[in-house]
Amino acid sequence: MEVLVLGRTLVALALGGAFLWIGVQHFVDPVWFEPIVPNVLGAPRFWVLASGVAEVAVGLALIIPATRAYGGFACAVLLVVLYWANLYMWVENVPLDGKTYANFWHVVRLLIQLAAIAASLFVAGELRTEPNG
Repeated sequence: MEVLVLGRTLVALALGGAFLWIGVQHFVDPVWFEPIVPNVLGAPRFWVLASGVAEVAVGLALIIPATRAYGGFACAVLLVVLYWANLYMWVENVPLDGKTYANFWHVVRLLIQLAAIAASLFVAGELRTEPNG
């Protein structure tokens, strides 16, 4: 059981650190993120900053032990919601830094997103490694 707790802690800290870092990047360089905001939403700067706030909050929730389970759930939900920007980038062939990406890389990004959702749910305690008795 201790191995499972250690695993959840390590995954939570890794995810939390990543979300904290990328969330801060939304404020450091919002222009970089703006092209992947779907046009239908309008106001790209607003959505970049709002998602940055959400990512920082999720990152902190994952890092702080008392909020870790909630952070895992919140992270999974946020990843599903934010995938809209990735899907928009893929479908509309939106360039980042002047470069567009082949379908292969968008599929890899989707697989990484799915793995991150699974990791978030693991942190939340919803993925069980032991059979229910």
